[in-house]
Formats: sequence, C-alpha cells, structure tokens
Amino acid sequence: MKLELFSAEANNIWEKAASKSDPTQLQLELDLYKKLLSFFQVGDYYYLFFNLTIMDLELVSQEIKNVLGYHPSEFSLNTFLDKVHPDDRPWLLNYENKAAEFLAALSVDKLMKYKVRYDFRIQKINGEYIRVLHQSMIIDHDSNGQLLRTFVVQTDISHLKATGRPLLSIIGLEGEPSYLNIDVEKKFAVSKEVLSKREKEILILITEGKLSKDIGEILHISKLTVDTHRNNMMSRNNLKNTSELVAKAIRQGWI
Repeated sequence: MKLELFSAEANNIWEKAASKSDPTQLQLELDLYKKLLSFFQVGDYYYLFFNLTIMDLELVSQEIKNVLGYHPSEFSLNTFLDKVHPDDRPWLLNYENKAAEFLAALSVDKLMKYKVRYDFRIQKINGEYIRVLHQSMIIDHDSNGQLLRTFVVQTDISHLKATGRPLLSIIGLEGEPSYLNIDVEKKFAVSKEVLSKREKEILILITEGKLSKDIGEILHISKLTVDTHRNNMMSRNNLKNTSELVAKAIRQGWI
C-alpha cells in the first residue's frame, strides 16, 4: 500500500476517535505506572505517547535508538507511518479501524480498561525490517469518551515470530474480558505475498546457513526442488546469487 493512501486512511480513523478538547499537560501518575505494568515485553522495546488532538507523537523514549536506530527527536507520526512495511499497512489499518469501533462501543468508565495488541514489520534506520509487537491503551480522554492520548509500547519480537500474517487481540484489564486473534473484516485490501509458503520455508533455512541437501531432508523434498525454488526466487527478483537473495529478504521483510 502506498504511503500517501496509508497515511490518509490512518489519520481518518484516528481523527474520528479524537477529542476536540485540548489535553491537559502530560503527567505520569502512580495509577498510570500501575497500568503500564500490564504491558508484556519479550525483547527490546521503546514507548511513545500519541496525542490525537495534534495528531502526532508527544513523546518518544530514548530506547528507540537501540531498537530502530532513530533519535527520538526525528521520529514523528509521519516517520512511523513511512517505516511500516508496505505489505503490513493494510493490516494495521484494519486493526486500528476494528479497535476504534470496539472502543467507541464501550462506556466511558471502561475505556482505560483495555489494551490493543497486534504485530507488524517496521524498518530500521539501516533499511532492515524487524517485527514488533504493538501494544496501546488509552491514558487520557474527555468526558464524552473521545480520545486525547494513547500510550504505546513496541517490542522487537523478530526472534519469536519470523513469518506469518499479523494478528490482533484486545486484552481486558481489571477483570474485563479479552478477545484473542480477532477475525477482522478486510476493509482495506491486503496485498499478495512476494514469496510462496514453500519459498519462505526454504529461505528461512538458507538464512540459518543450511545447504540445499540439508534443507531437502528437513522439508522432505529433493535437493533439485530446493535449488529450483532458490533459482526462481533469484530470477524473479533480478538477483545474482544467494547472498543477494538473503540480504534483500532481510531488508524487505519477506521473512
């Protein structure tokens, strides 16, 4: 999905949920710190505050330098949208749209008792893609339930999930019910995968240093079949050798 369309649709979703009131000055109080303990980190992470009234990031933590390589001051909402993997942009829009619909149906007193969780790929400053677990919750809203701020944690989970489509869950806190791996209507079209399932399996094993003979034994196919898949991937993407194939796969987030 092209950035211009992605950015416009994302802003449209968030603007519908945003309050027109001016938010109070950002302050982290004890009850907020307690809520943050519910966020699950399984790797390196950074956090940020999204202000919906100004439609921009109000604060980005220093940890983003370790995870993505960007300085907090240069990481805006537009930067974030630009760095989301093009193939994952429709998923993000579908999930944000579903989350907005879910939150809009809640009573005001329950808005801060849920967190939204899904994963997607994002580009580091060196051009490579990693998969992050995105977790967000409302920390500020007006008396009518319109949103002012959300708190977001994004954790590198590349070591836990190398491939596969993103998944959405809405987690209830303080005794509220949770909704896991929600089946979301694809309002925004999801593009086709660059590689087939078998090609991804082979490519992952190649990145692990496996030879064609070893890959064939692992996948119960012949060495010739492995080499054919490898050559097809290189030919289709105008690559000269396996090293170029692996490098592009990592840069483009194919695996």
